[in-house]
Amino acid sequence: MEPTKEEILAGYGRARAELDAWLAGATVADLRRKSKGTKWTNEELLFHMVFGYMVVRALLPLVHVISRFPTPVGRAFASALNAGTRPFDVINYWGSRSAARYFDRGRMARKLERTINAIKRRLDLESNASLSRSMPFPDRWDPFFAPTMTVRDVYAHPTKHFDFHALQLSLSHPHK
Repeated sequence: MEPTKEEILAGYGRARAELDAWLAGATVADLRRKSKGTKWTNEELLFHMVFGYMVVRALLPLVHVISRFPTPVGRAFASALNAGTRPFDVINYWGSRSAARYFDRGRMARKLERTINAIKRRLDLESNASLSRSMPFPDRWDPFFAPTMTVRDVYAHPTKHFDFHALQLSLSHPHK
């Protein structure tokens, strides 16, 4: 069953609260420590978790456009993106490492708040029909990208991404 707007928004709010708690409770040494199962530090991984929301904010207009084309056009687009998975992975890794230097613990939470607020404003304008539009997706780019995704799936994606990577932090969970 697809999530409701309310469930999507609740996930956004929980992610914001968890990020704030991790940042408030972590020392500089905690943030510089390696995460579990990635090459990123905890701070870099936290930024990458924020970046998932930034990517979705940028993706939404594209999804609305591509979903209006015939399915073969969307499949060709997704296929072309899948062909670029290796360069995407490199950019994704180094981009998060580099950006975490600017969007450090002092800026990261504000960036997430502004990004989520922008996504929420857009979600408020969506009808059930627009949320149901779908397109083929580059499913090799992310474990939560399916071969076909609805606009609603895209709105729900960053919280799934956030929760997945939260398990890789070598920080104490802020609410346990």
